[in-house]
This record gives sequence, C-alpha cells and structure tokens, in this order.
Amino acid sequence: MTGNQLKILALITMTIDHIGVVLLPQYLILRVIGRLTYPIFAYMIAEGCFYTRDKKRYLGGIFALGLVCQLGFLIAMGSLEQSILTSFVLAIITIYALQLADGRRDAVGVLALVGALALDAFVALALPVLLAGTGFSIDYGFWGIMLPVFCYAPRVFCKKALDNKRLRLMLACATLGIVLVCVQMNAWLGGIQWFSLLAIAPLACYNGKRGTWHLKHLFYIYYPAHLVAIWGIALLLRYCLAM
Repeated sequence: MTGNQLKILALITMTIDHIGVVLLPQYLILRVIGRLTYPIFAYMIAEGCFYTRDKKRYLGGIFALGLVCQLGFLIAMGSLEQSILTSFVLAIITIYALQLADGRRDAVGVLALVGALALDAFVALALPVLLAGTGFSIDYGFWGIMLPVFCYAPRVFCKKALDNKRLRLMLACATLGIVLVCVQMNAWLGGIQWFSLLAIAPLACYNGKRGTWHLKHLFYIYYPAHLVAIWGIALLLRYCLAM
C-alpha cells in the first residue's frame, strides 16, 4: 500500500469512529473499527516529518488547523479537551528536536530533545491535573504523542539499514508504541483499545512510496468538514426528536 492509500484508509476509519461517538454510540463495532485510525496517522506523521521540504509549513499547517478546530470545539462544547491534532503538533516538535539532536550531536541538540520531551510530559501529564475541572486532556495521552516519535526513530538510529529493513524496524517500533498506548488507554475506552494492534496489518503492507495522487491538503479539509457534518446531523436529529 502507498502512503496515500493508508491515509485514505485512516480517514475512513476515523469517520466511522466519530459516527460511533456522536450518532450511533450503541454500536461498539464502530469504535472498534476506529481504533485503526491513530496508529496509521501516527506512522504517516513520522513519514511526513522525514519527507517534508518545509518543516515550518508542515508544523504550522497542522497547528493552525488544530487551533481552529479547538476553538470551534470550545465554543460548541465548552471543554478544553484536546483533539488529535494537539498530539500531532507535540509529536512533530519532538521529532524535529530529535532531528536537531542527530544533526548537531552537541549539548544544544540534546537540550532541545530533552526540552521537547519535558514539554510532552508537562502537557500530557501535568496540565490535566493543574486544569482539573476544565476537561483538559490530550488525545491518546503521553504515549500517543510518543507513537510518531517511535515510528521515526529508526530513521535516526538505523540510517545504514536498507529501506526494507528500515521499514520493518519502523513497524516494530510502531508496534511497541501501540502497545504502550493500549496499556495507557485500554481501561478508559472500555477494553477496546487493543484492537488498534490490527493497524499493524495495513502498516506492514506499506511500500514506502507516497503514491501518484497529491493528497497533501486532503486531511486539512476533510478533518474539520467531517466533524461539522457529523455534529450538524446530530443537532438536526435532536431538533427533529424534540418537535
């Protein structure tokens, strides 16, 4: 499978998951299918950090989209619960710090990486406690932030490995990260988080190529659009039932 095909698969499973959250919570199978989403996106975030030609634009695009979605969520729900995009932003910052540490190999690089990890821990672990009562939480928690970093790590520590071997190492690191996310999230999600390990199957089919389609901006458009559509349907149904 190409990177484009994996992204489309993740968009489909994400949509199914959100339908299960908002419209059809009685059908647990929809949430089970949705467990495939984050591991695939996390892997693709790691790939994006490697292949992007403009790091600032890559990070800035996801940050801007996350900010807009977060403001919309705050206005609609009155909660500071963070979307998946906040987890992505923190993961990208950490990967960039890892790249800097690898490139410089000095105290500045090490401090940058340590600082990024400290930021991840503070936002994911400390802020939910400090902001108790506001609903603040990081989607997929600390290990969710680390999952794209794990996926990226073989590109730093196994540079001399052949492409196929490096992809296998990335898959192994992704598996470790998914397991850590499962341990962290399983109880909160009622025991279904372990189904995210099924994402290993499509990731194992990844051929390391982007694909012929240029889908760079698809996620930026589709993510807010599908949320608006699902919540709009939910509000319409509530209105019709109240009449």
